[in-house]
Amino acid sequence: MKQLLDFLPLIIFFAVYKFADIYTATGALIAATAIQLVVTYLLYKQIEKMHLITFAMVTVFGALTLFFHDDAFIKWKVTIVYGLFAVGLAVTQLMGKPALKSMLGKEIQVKDNIWAQVTWYWVAFFMICGIVNIYVAFSLPLETWVNFKVFGLTALTLINTVLTVVYLFKHMEKPPEETPQ
Repeated sequence: MKQLLDFLPLIIFFAVYKFADIYTATGALIAATAIQLVVTYLLYKQIEKMHLITFAMVTVFGALTLFFHDDAFIKWKVTIVYGLFAVGLAVTQLMGKPALKSMLGKEIQVKDNIWAQVTWYWVAFFMICGIVNIYVAFSLPLETWVNFKVFGLTALTLINTVLTVVYLFKHMEKPPEETPQ
């Protein structure tokens, strides 16, 4: 259910874009993201920082897109969000309090160097996705960018999430075996 809520604004953005235009889709994205926050809070009694950051960025860049009637703003939002995630992960890692470990460390016990490797991997991933988004957004047709944003970046993120989980499980610390008495 939670994963469906995470993808709902993106699905709505894509569907509205296919039946209308980028500006109507942007308005729908803003509304869907706001509804996502409300529903998430009602169901789970909390909202993750990532959702708040995403909502703020969608609202700001979506509003600029609508106000100036210029799709460049909504295109830049993707790169800026990825950039913020990369910087956030890097800063927390450098401060010795890795965000990924604080989010997943209760469920997954691995050594700190593994958390560092995973964190730097995701920093690089977000930076690369942000750069590729700029290229696709401003060098290729709008239709291509929408498809890339909805399907390409989503698929890449899901694949990288699965690869990360597999890597973490491979390096999980095993509990000490009990010796029979």
